[in-house]
Amino acid sequence: MSAATPAARWEPVIGLEVHVQLATRSKAFSPAPAGFGAPPNSQCDPVVLALPGSLPVFNRSALELALRLGLACGSSIRPVSRFARKHYFYPDLPKGYQISQFEEPLCEGGTIEIELGGRTRAVQLRRIHLEEDAGKNLHQAGGAVSQVDLNRAGVPLIEVVSEPDLFSADEAAEYMRTLRQLCRWLDISGGDMEKGQLRCDANVSLRPAGTGELGTRAELKNINSFKFVHHAIEHEIARQARILDQGGEVVQETRLWDAVSGRSQSMRSKEEAMDYRYFPDPDLPPLAVDEAAVAAVRAALPELPGPRMARYRGLGLGDDDTRALCADRAVADRFDAALGAHGGGAAAAKPIANWILGEKDPATSTVAVEHVAELVRLIEDGTISGPSAKAVWAEMADSGEAPASIVARRGLVQVRDESAIESACAEVVAAHPAEAASYRAGKAQLIGFFVGKVMKKTGGRADPVLVNQVLRRLLAGESAT
Repeated sequence: MSAATPAARWEPVIGLEVHVQLATRSKAFSPAPAGFGAPPNSQCDPVVLALPGSLPVFNRSALELALRLGLACGSSIRPVSRFARKHYFYPDLPKGYQISQFEEPLCEGGTIEIELGGRTRAVQLRRIHLEEDAGKNLHQAGGAVSQVDLNRAGVPLIEVVSEPDLFSADEAAEYMRTLRQLCRWLDISGGDMEKGQLRCDANVSLRPAGTGELGTRAELKNINSFKFVHHAIEHEIARQARILDQGGEVVQETRLWDAVSGRSQSMRSKEEAMDYRYFPDPDLPPLAVDEAAVAAVRAALPELPGPRMARYRGLGLGDDDTRALCADRAVADRFDAALGAHGGGAAAAKPIANWILGEKDPATSTVAVEHVAELVRLIEDGTISGPSAKAVWAEMADSGEAPASIVARRGLVQVRDESAIESACAEVVAAHPAEAASYRAGKAQLIGFFVGKVMKKTGGRADPVLVNQVLRRLLAGESAT
């Protein structure tokens, strides 16, 4: 058993609490800006600073973003939800409480589907609720001085709480990647973990394999990358397994993950809801969401990643192409637009995907989708060869000129005259007698050498299929027919 693998008799059970910063221009309960990267404490106002007499007013744009995710996950939407005060005392929380939702969250239930090892599984969600973010404590090396930046305080969040329905570090990491993809797909959040836009707390416990009971859990905090999610959970599984194997008991606690050392350390005993002294916020009215508002958000949802990947596989695309296209909605939309402009259906899907995925940054490409479709048609009908197509693409990217125009201007129409091709092939074979002898002696792979020489000689314009056929005939000693 490796250090990161629990004894066979223990089964890990994992639940994730993921905080997603919503992409609003202003904060959850005040008009202060909610951008990233501003000078410390420059995005504050009386509400953020909890000055006497300041009152919160809810940012309704945060509601729409939260509804998008809830509906995409199939959650139930409460017609009336409530904000509560979650009390704890820390320098990054000027009010001494965080505005959150507790007993009556906006969204309940739902699933997030993950794909792992060729298998798709729906991970059950407990709730998705709205809340505000806290500020950020900045600790100097050596611990002599700590500073507080309140720019992040009050930024709107949704907290996505899964059921204890993940059973390995691999599943947890894939769940995080899928959730991030969905949030970006729906324009809810940039999901940049380095900027703190997506943060994860993991609750990990072990139970005897094959049983339904839940063990004592420990919560891991400060996990800010997919790699660290995997490492932190693997580390915690191994830590708890060692304790249980030695006859000890796991303590319910909150542990801080240190990515540098690759270890966690105890922070405090794990709080329960009663420790936060939740009660309804008296300054905020209940959050009412009528059916018309839910219907409007539902109608505006784009085709989601799961159904779109299934559609692409139905076009004959493999898993790698399908995942790459659907990693970014802008890229998937670009592919669909180019395929529609081509009009050739599934047969054109693979070549169009190849050209789009071959771009340095498909999401911001300057090549018009109509030109992508036109270039593929020029290749399909034999007007240009593959090497010529690459040259045309490069020029399209620089100038925006249509491919047919570039082909005509540069004289790139593919040569399909067999007599002209035979002449070029004969010259190449005559110029390389040693290679020709090696080919005839059994080195069949040398055909690629000869094809390359002929294509270079013809400026990439010769039909490579005809070139291949003629070369094989000449090298076999056959005359022209």
